[in-house]
Amino acid sequence: MLGNKIKFGETFFELFRVVLTGDKDDSRQAAREVRKFLYSSRDRGHYNDLKLIIKNAPNEYRKISEDWREENFVIAVSVLYFLHDQESQPDFLFPWLLYLLQHKNGNIRQSAVRMIEHEIGALTVHIRCPEYKQSQEKSKQSDLILLSLFYALDELLWETGSKKYKRYKYISALPSSPYKSVQMVLGRVIEYCGPSYIKDLERQLTAYNS
Repeated sequence: MLGNKIKFGETFFELFRVVLTGDKDDSRQAAREVRKFLYSSRDRGHYNDLKLIIKNAPNEYRKISEDWREENFVIAVSVLYFLHDQESQPDFLFPWLLYLLQHKNGNIRQSAVRMIEHEIGALTVHIRCPEYKQSQEKSKQSDLILLSLFYALDELLWETGSKKYKRYKYISALPSSPYKSVQMVLGRVIEYCGPSYIKDLERQLTAYNS
């Protein structure tokens, strides 16, 4: 058994090994211990491990066969996600995260929502804070990713939607479902981008579909 207390000698790789190979109880506990270890570790070298864990997350997830292990793994990854290397490919995990938004497990969907919202914050900094200094190339890259995300979310709304949801006025009132998770992410995009930018995204989306 994993035990009730993580020792300083543990590593993130060891915790994820338990998440991926341990029995149901150990896997669950290891996933919850990731957060404790993240904020108790004094060894900054561990953070190099995190980038590799996050980068390989989609491939490791595909190997999982148990529903409960999928949940444990995604929750553990979501705790570390904000530490991934954003400079290389800001949207490198988007296909996986958008897939998770449609999962039947609400905890997995909520973890995906949090991870995507983190990316939206970074992608919209040039919109929300015009005084923020970043290269024109980076801003253009962010604009292209936001357009792609907006298009993907529009597609997911169509795929996950139902007439029964039309009677709900607020997203918060929607029953737990993939549709609600997609709406939550889209709501964050709209909030961070602002009306003018969203109108431009809608115009580009209409032009693409016509």
